[in-house]
Amino acid sequence: MNIVYLTTESVPFAKTGGLADVCGTLPSVVAAGGHQCAVIMPAFDSIRRSGMQIEKTNISFAIDMPTDRIVGGRVLKSHLPGGNVPVYFIDQPQYYGRPFLYGDKHGDYRDNAERFIFFCRAAIEVMKRLEKRVDLIQCNDWQTAIVPALIQNGVGGLPVETPTVLSIHNLAYQGSFAADEFPLTGLSWDRFRSESFEFYGGLNFLKTGIVTADHVCTVSPTYAREIKTPMHGCGLDPILRSLGDRVSGIINGIDTEVWSPAKDVHLVRNYDVDTWELGKLENKLALQAELRLPSDPNVPLIGLVGRLADQKGWDLILPVIREHLREGRPTQWAVLGSGDPVIESELRWLAEEHPDQLAAHIGFSDPIAHRIEASSDLFVMPSRYEPCGLNQLYSLRYGTICIVTATGGLADTIVDTNSETIANGTATGFHLRSYDAASLDRAIGDALQLRFHEKDIWKKIVTHAMTRDWSWRKSASQYIELYARTISLKRRGAK
Repeated sequence: MNIVYLTTESVPFAKTGGLADVCGTLPSVVAAGGHQCAVIMPAFDSIRRSGMQIEKTNISFAIDMPTDRIVGGRVLKSHLPGGNVPVYFIDQPQYYGRPFLYGDKHGDYRDNAERFIFFCRAAIEVMKRLEKRVDLIQCNDWQTAIVPALIQNGVGGLPVETPTVLSIHNLAYQGSFAADEFPLTGLSWDRFRSESFEFYGGLNFLKTGIVTADHVCTVSPTYAREIKTPMHGCGLDPILRSLGDRVSGIINGIDTEVWSPAKDVHLVRNYDVDTWELGKLENKLALQAELRLPSDPNVPLIGLVGRLADQKGWDLILPVIREHLREGRPTQWAVLGSGDPVIESELRWLAEEHPDQLAAHIGFSDPIAHRIEASSDLFVMPSRYEPCGLNQLYSLRYGTICIVTATGGLADTIVDTNSETIANGTATGFHLRSYDAASLDRAIGDALQLRFHEKDIWKKIVTHAMTRDWSWRKSASQYIELYARTISLKRRGAK
């Protein structure tokens, strides 16, 4: 198969979240399975800071944007790490030569509809010029979601029967704009219909892709079910329910070469499933010293890495941290992340007031993220919703036991510890019983009880967690099956 991935993010060229990790790794693993793959993305400023070689091509084009002008562009080229997957960049500095991908401190860029309609139309132009027929297009998130509809309406000249898969990484971000942006698609107003582009009088990119793609895939099976409910459907649940089995979920994988405690260059001591006790201990002592926490191997270290936002459960986490600090409980907290300025400010203040118990690094550091995963006894991730999540997978790999809410990918990857899962050896973490701070605190207490008073059980949980396979090879095989099935159904005229 010849698969083209359309995305706005791909490691190492541009990243704001997990989308970049998926589109920076999945195509290479699929290609290693004997398929031809390519990635198309905007030429953001960040690609020139990626450290990868960027070269010019002889491909240029011009698109008639209904703003009384012709907008030109050219194509640059590089490869994903490993060299087996080409990456084509749509170079249009007016749209993409900006410090950030989607917006700045003032909010989203006002011309985002135009920027990403242009990208979708330009991507079709590029695919039309690729040397081989495109067997399937995987669109990722709202920025690329109108491509199936554009193709079906004859925009750009690709065969209208080209199979498409829309991958939803977070349904909450839909690309909703005023209807007067629609003419930028190059289509006449009679195509602005409820069965495609129109949604409650406006233009909704993601809704358009959901109703026109041949298959909709999310990043976990549980999330695929959740988005069909009013609680998690973000207003699109009736449409998603109507699709039946055309909606499915595949858990993201992780790069097991980068996220490997046995090889990790950021650790003071590497370890594996047979040596994790000594390895985690030495890394904990080193991280305590680095973060200026008292060095004590017997104090449980609780790690948190990620976005500081209510979606990640910080409305639960902060009350629990405050309670631990106020009562002087024998725990230490290592926090790495950025986001909500109010949460950032409170973490800074709490860390200043309780430097022996809380270390807060506001911002992001990949080396520190690796060290927190390797050093912590527990990792806390009580998300309100979580399409997939990656940090819990890193934690499993590093033998760090997670406290999570049973939602989305967290429910699919963390097996709750109870008498049954302890007996059958499947336990890998702890689920909250309800979404409140008291439940989070109880789960932490239950985990620490086993950690320090039922050490044989704890060893079994850690060992099982570290031996689970969350590699991209496993996920890629499921994607390959999905691609083949979608192509087959489209060729038979089914949908």
